[in-house]
Amino acid sequence: MSATPPQAHVTRIARRRAKLGYEQEYEALVREMFAAMREAPGFMGAQMITPEAPGGDYQVIAHFRSEADLKAWDESPTRAALQPRLCAAGENEPEYRVVTGLEAWFGPQVVAPSTHPPRARMALVTWMGIFPTVSLFLWLVAPWLNPLPFLARVALLTGLIVVTMTWVVMPRLTRLMRGFLNPAANR
Repeated sequence: MSATPPQAHVTRIARRRAKLGYEQEYEALVREMFAAMREAPGFMGAQMITPEAPGGDYQVIAHFRSEADLKAWDESPTRAALQPRLCAAGENEPEYRVVTGLEAWFGPQVVAPSTHPPRARMALVTWMGIFPTVSLFLWLVAPWLNPLPFLARVALLTGLIVVTMTWVVMPRLTRLMRGFLNPAANR
């Protein structure tokens, strides 16, 4: 068994304002960037959240399979060619935030509250991941841990479950359930 944990799915959020009067050009450039990203290794998807009010920040959310894939995109000639055009239409330098693991399950906090999936749907999808994962570990692993003291058993089981949920179950489940979690995004 490998001692290195699997690499986590990476989500990067870029916030930036478009220059006044350049909003349509900025949005077109972001869509062009998304088209270019589709060719990048490890790219898993992206979305643009437009400002709630004129003059507000755009949020560009990009998902990559690993930090190495995101770094490769950042260093690519394709991205380098797009950057000056985005800077010309953008009012300021973008603010970046990169999230992995648990905080990236349903989307980062910088996303406007109106774009988060409904809590009931997030709870259902979380349960869909936790129930089979916990059941599997209780069935397969718990009997082997019986000789250990109670707190040690609980610590090991919950640690294994958290690692499995973060790097295996939830990235796949949220991708599979994307349409259910964000029905408005599919319109």
